[in-house]
Amino acid sequence: MSLAVLQREQARVRRRRAAIALALLLPPALALAWLAQRHLGAGVVVAIAAAVSYAWWLLQERRCDLRSYLRRLNSADARFDDSAELLLADAATLTPLAQLQQQRLLARVADGLPDLRPAWPRRALAGSLALAGVLLVLSLWSPPAAPPAPAVTTPAAAAATAVRLTAATVTVTPPRYTGLPASRSEDLGLRVPAGAQLQWQLQLQPPPRAARLRFHDGRSLELVRDGDSWSAQARQDEAALYRLEIDADLPLQDERRYRLDVIADTPPQIRVDAPDRTLSLREPGQSGWDFDIQASDDYGLGEASLEIVRAQGSGENIQVKRDTVRLRGAGDAREQRYRHRIHLDALALEPGDEVIVRFDVADRRDPEAQHSRSASYILRLPPPQADDGAGMEGLMRTALPAFFRSQRQLIIDTEALIAERPKLSEDGFVAKSDALGVEQKILRLRYGQFLGEEFESGRGAAHAAPAAGDGHADKDGADKAAEAPGEDHDHDHAAAAAPQRFGDAGNVLAEFGHTHDHTEAATLLDPQTKRILKAALEQMWQAELQLRTGKPQQALPYENKALEQIKLVQQASRIYLARVGLELPPVDETRRLSGERKDLRDSASAAVAATPADADLDAVWQSLRTGVAPDWERWDAWQRRRGATAADALDLAAAADNLRRDPACAACRAELRDRLWPLLPRASAASAGRAVPDAAGRAYLDALRATETPP
Repeated sequence: MSLAVLQREQARVRRRRAAIALALLLPPALALAWLAQRHLGAGVVVAIAAAVSYAWWLLQERRCDLRSYLRRLNSADARFDDSAELLLADAATLTPLAQLQQQRLLARVADGLPDLRPAWPRRALAGSLALAGVLLVLSLWSPPAAPPAPAVTTPAAAAATAVRLTAATVTVTPPRYTGLPASRSEDLGLRVPAGAQLQWQLQLQPPPRAARLRFHDGRSLELVRDGDSWSAQARQDEAALYRLEIDADLPLQDERRYRLDVIADTPPQIRVDAPDRTLSLREPGQSGWDFDIQASDDYGLGEASLEIVRAQGSGENIQVKRDTVRLRGAGDAREQRYRHRIHLDALALEPGDEVIVRFDVADRRDPEAQHSRSASYILRLPPPQADDGAGMEGLMRTALPAFFRSQRQLIIDTEALIAERPKLSEDGFVAKSDALGVEQKILRLRYGQFLGEEFESGRGAAHAAPAAGDGHADKDGADKAAEAPGEDHDHDHAAAAAPQRFGDAGNVLAEFGHTHDHTEAATLLDPQTKRILKAALEQMWQAELQLRTGKPQQALPYENKALEQIKLVQQASRIYLARVGLELPPVDETRRLSGERKDLRDSASAAVAATPADADLDAVWQSLRTGVAPDWERWDAWQRRRGATAADALDLAAAADNLRRDPACAACRAELRDRLWPLLPRASAASAGRAVPDAAGRAYLDALRATETPP
């Protein structure tokens, strides 16, 4: 309701401004029109009137929009507290204080708005009438312009001097699978779908002996004459530049280039809404696995299917079974949603097996459809618990246990806390943020175990117990401290006795800490995984800092970066190759000491001259560099090999066409050379030549030669 009131008041202001502008401009404009009609003609009068009207309309639209009206309302009425712009804002996006102010402003709008219409400028109106009178008096005193003399047409002038293109029509018939209707255009440069059929209809006066369409890559399309019309048709799959060429005694009047841009048929787009992760573990009691997938295509979707792969077994004894399920979507032809549930009980899965699912969808392109495939989604059944210490000596662990999933849950909880912030008190918000920081700390400490790090609170608890009592260690107290929640310390260090000698480094280390310089005790991770995990821990440190200080919004980027690093650790894998020895060809003992050199290669002539990667491009570039005419046949061959799919293909073809038509144009040659420079292959590295010695250097070299020369 308030918006309608504001728009109504704004319309009143706009009408008043329009009336004032019309009253000020109309008298002088009429006088000027009368004066211009007498001296310049009616066409000039119409052009001037149209330009003035358009400029006036732009000025009024810029000065009388709704936001300008609200700014004037802030200046004219103090009740709106310089915040009238809140009336246009969406209440759902405002803070509680801004929503309260918006309600107050709505109430004040209901009470009434001030009249912001400008007053009538009487003095300006009088000046406008006076100016119109002066212009009318001047028009009466000045004589009108004499009409132009009719042109005398002579037979020589009537004769044609060039062949003109009098009419042109291009009929575009898109491929049938696109569902697009055929269209006609009088412009020879246009955008068409890939694979469209084009039909040109041209009329030339006077008729030439022959006509054709010449494309930028050297191809030509002959035009067939039928009376006064010339026609041709072709299928357009790539963007191109072309022009009209004729065989006639007279030149063609318009030799411009025309551009055909092709709208490529893109493959279908896929978005998987469920499951929300590519790797999932089967939960206890889970009987099904649901998929919710959206697909879209610019012209229409075809068949869709789910490829279900079951991997059973372990080690080298793995059996793979593949099944394909056809899916039926819901929606229109261009955008559909697919839902499917995989019943896990019917797959007869065992612990350690995996189910790998990938979604495939095709479009309707003819003759060959385009396919798009989603990422692989894996459902893993947890393997049975095994003895981690059996047979693990000397091996490296390249994947981490299943509690990597906790970082994603922390991100979800942080986003939920940010969304609930307007509903929570400040203390409650900080308390929940601190709780998330504690969870982030616990997760970080768990990851630290894989790098040989310690729990932060474990050291104080482990070394505080021996100080109780009369200098005797309280064994029960130490055990309780070691078994306290959150102190999951996996090194089993005992409390050290007091140092025997003051300053003994070994005793001090035994009392207050322990070493981590043993490879097997510190970590079982390979170096690459270890570096990635260290980067994840650094991001967790920052996320914990922001969460503990009540800033979850600032902690969210660090949490996401930590999750990305953890995903890289999850995907860590090893490839083991069999050891092979050096196998040299057998030596023919019969040829030893015989002087036979047959089938031996001469090392001095082994090197051959390097050839350019693209000889045609190199030849054209050398011609441009030396100033000679390029070999355009080699240029056309290179253009056809490169195709028109590159981003700069048509611009490069236009530059080459300019030089081909005007070989003496230095600017055209420079433009083509500049465009070809980035496409040339990078020069290989070579050793720098020896610098020419100066006078002192030459004297030193001459002295060396004189010393080496025998007397």
